[in-house]
Amino acid sequence: MIRIAVGAIITYRKRFLIVHKTKINTTHGKKNINGEWDFVKGGVQSSDSSLKDAILRELKEETGCSDFEVVKQFDEKLCFDFPRQVQSTIGYRKQETTMFHVEYVGDMEYLQPSDTEISAIEIVDRDTLLLLLTHSNTRNFFNNHFEMR
Repeated sequence: MIRIAVGAIITYRKRFLIVHKTKINTTHGKKNINGEWDFVKGGVQSSDSSLKDAILRELKEETGCSDFEVVKQFDEKLCFDFPRQVQSTIGYRKQETTMFHVEYVGDMEYLQPSDTEISAIEIVDRDTLLLLLTHSNTRNFFNNHFEMR
């Protein structure tokens, strides 16, 4: 089974917003994982009327804030297979993520992890972002598809 998801490369004043994820959704509730630095990402739900609505919902869920403006939806999807030991736990074999460029237009003080999956939110420069991103496929997608204007 393929998990359909959305994700966001979030910019804020020529820097990037990333989250530290410490839990994943499984077929038996949320499970602790080793921390991973990543962009905001999450599964599309049947209640989402569009992919844009899905990413705006995920942003609100993970950052506690709705001060975001969608700049662009990327044509290419970020696709990967879950490790075998994870597949049975989460109920999916692979994930197809529609990525967006989103700009945060609010004040930093309002960004707070509001989902128990997220332990921290950071605003970092490009070099730090590339060092912190846990997954190479996410780092490669960023390098291949994103240029700061």
